[in-house]
Amino acid sequence: MRKILIMIFAFAAILCMRPEAFAAAKGDTLNAEEAKAILSGLIPNVKIIHVKQSPVAGLWELGVDAGGKKVIIYLDHAKKHIISPATGGNIVSLKTRENLTQESFQKINKVDVSTIPLKDAIVLGDKTARNKIIVFSDPD
Repeated sequence: MRKILIMIFAFAAILCMRPEAFAAAKGDTLNAEEAKAILSGLIPNVKIIHVKQSPVAGLWELGVDAGGKKVIIYLDHAKKHIISPATGGNIVSLKTRENLTQESFQKINKVDVSTIPLKDAIVLGDKTARNKIIVFSDPD
């Protein structure tokens, strides 16, 4: 019974914590000037409306005015990646500007063309050609 009470108390304590409890480590700060410097390479003439901890641990929430359009951009605490509507909600590297979400998506959806059965295929051109195009059609 005592273990159950301790577990209930611990669970209640966790539920009562505010998002700030999961905020950045002490000393990890971001101000509007720094946010503007980070984003200015991606968004010319960016105006920072606000900078605050997001409800998700490890992310800053930036209110941004970009050419008269106001959007929310999330920046990780390492200040290396963003997530925003402009990126389609994808994670983008600030350094390389690579869409990391798209890269992962392509990896998990890669098709090994050697596994496609071509027994009943109509082949045009050289069967031993280096490059091949496979077209799927459903006549029904």
